Amino acid sequence: MSTNQNTLNEIATTLGKGRKEISMARLIVMRFLRHRLAVIALGIFVLIALSAIFAGTFAPYNPNKIDPTAFDEGPSAAHLLGTDQVGRDVLSRLIYGGQVSLSVGVVAVAIFMLIGVTLGAVTGYYGGWVDMLISRATDIILSFPSLMLILVLVSVLGPGLQNIMLVLGLLGWPQISRIVRAEFMRLRVQEFITAAQVVGVPTRRIILHHVMPNIMGPVLVGATFGVASSILSESGLSFLGLGVQPPSASWGQMLNAAQSLTILEQKPWLWIPPGAMILISVLCINFIGDGLRDALDPRLRR
Repeated sequence: MSTNQNTLNEIATTLGKGRKEISMARLIVMRFLRHRLAVIALGIFVLIALSAIFAGTFAPYNPNKIDPTAFDEGPSAAHLLGTDQVGRDVLSRLIYGGQVSLSVGVVAVAIFMLIGVTLGAVTGYYGGWVDMLISRATDIILSFPSLMLILVLVSVLGPGLQNIMLVLGLLGWPQISRIVRAEFMRLRVQEFITAAQVVGVPTRRIILHHVMPNIMGPVLVGATFGVASSILSESGLSFLGLGVQPPSASWGQMLNAAQSLTILEQKPWLWIPPGAMILISVLCINFIGDGLRDALDPRLRR
């Protein structure tokens, strides 16, 4: 009888833990869903991302196809957003341009998250001379205007999609590194970390299984804002002629091709759509980041 009771107690405890874990995940989702702007922004951004991923399905024309009968035409039934100076469909270039702009944001963030999280974890957990060395390197990078460094490196490496991703990834890690470092320094003195060290848990396991899950909130929020920043940086570089080169389409490159006063005044269909897509995408990502921050903040959980 006693054995059966113990077994039932163990099952009840396991089920209780499972319900607690499920309820925590559900609580995070519910808190995010309460953030109406974040939910709306997520829906819009998903539509933008899907249209970019499946550009071949959604785009009515090849982005580089020239229509000899439609040069510089305004919106019409054949070309919903008009055509550019050489007869290419603006809507098709806008959709394919999303592939470039969004891929730059995702790849650049993946690069600097890998670097920033690794360096932040090392400095925050070990401290000492390692912390001093990496922190001084971070201060040096942050002391320079980021736009100047980006322009110099892109000028040296040459314009192009891969070079933009690499430069943005290599220069974006200091902010994430500082966030991760601060979180590690806060958590490494907690009792559960001390207990793990006392019982002989390997350092690698402590970092990966005990500390990292507790800093995912700030890291995810930093990643979302990093995507928005990278999209803006790519657009700015392409606008200056240092980004994606013609005939490839990106939102910034489309703005670069439409910067003359005549186009700004008389042909708004050439610059309003790419400008609006940059604005909408960045706003959506920022709202999603705000929603994630509120949902993952343990101080706001009830």
